[in-house]
Amino acid sequence: MIIIGEKINGSIPAVADAIARKDADFIKNRAKIQADAGATFIDCCASVPEAEEVETLKWMIDCIQEVTDLPISIDSPSPRVLAQVMPYVKKPGLVNSVSGEGDKIDILFPLIAGTDWQCIALLSDDTGIPKTADDRLKVFDKIMKKAEEYKIKPSQLHIDPLVEMLCTSEDGIALNEEVISTIRAKVPSIHITAAVSNISFNLPVRKMINMGFVVLAMKAGLDSAILDPTNRDMMGIIYATEALLGQDDYCMEYISAYREGLFGPKKD
Repeated sequence: MIIIGEKINGSIPAVADAIARKDADFIKNRAKIQADAGATFIDCCASVPEAEEVETLKWMIDCIQEVTDLPISIDSPSPRVLAQVMPYVKKPGLVNSVSGEGDKIDILFPLIAGTDWQCIALLSDDTGIPKTADDRLKVFDKIMKKAEEYKIKPSQLHIDPLVEMLCTSEDGIALNEEVISTIRAKVPSIHITAAVSNISFNLPVRKMINMGFVVLAMKAGLDSAILDPTNRDMMGIIYATEALLGQDDYCMEYISAYREGLFGPKKD
């Protein structure tokens, strides 16, 4: 599983406070603990007014790169901000994100083409988030046509089916399972991601819903997730599910992760 560490995001009050105070040690610590916990990418989202966003992200990126060599997921709703920030990242990472909305793809795909950068692509368009699996898959088809036009390889894309709150759903995660499994069958080499915690908003004991969702989504074909890698229970569930799905030969990754202390009882 590709783990995109979610803990450096200005929408989190403690992170917003650190950004406002330019507390570099706070940002560095959050980057380091996620790297140590097994993250694949470190997400970096400022959540400040767009006029301040480029300079804020550059500062945050510098903080992260001082303490880890992990690739960074640069995260902004503005494609123009992302385009300006990309050159300040030392190694190709993850662009978060494009969608079928406006000109986002036409701004960012040319910058990704021919590079090792990867990109999250949301299954929404100018009409918003489609209400049915069929309509989300139509957005997927349009994104893939653009990817072919710009010579973006499927393996560079992380398709986000857009997980919404379970408490407002009439059919659980059936829509997400259909979208994930259909995309996985159509394009086996593509990545499929999700912001895991979205599923449990407004529900008690959210971690239970989150972990149940991850298991079911991985069974459908999810291989990438935006989550908190320092959540040892979640990491354990992920390693266990990979083993149960036959994605971990002889359970070697599961055993190795346990020995490294990524899940299970904390070792002194």
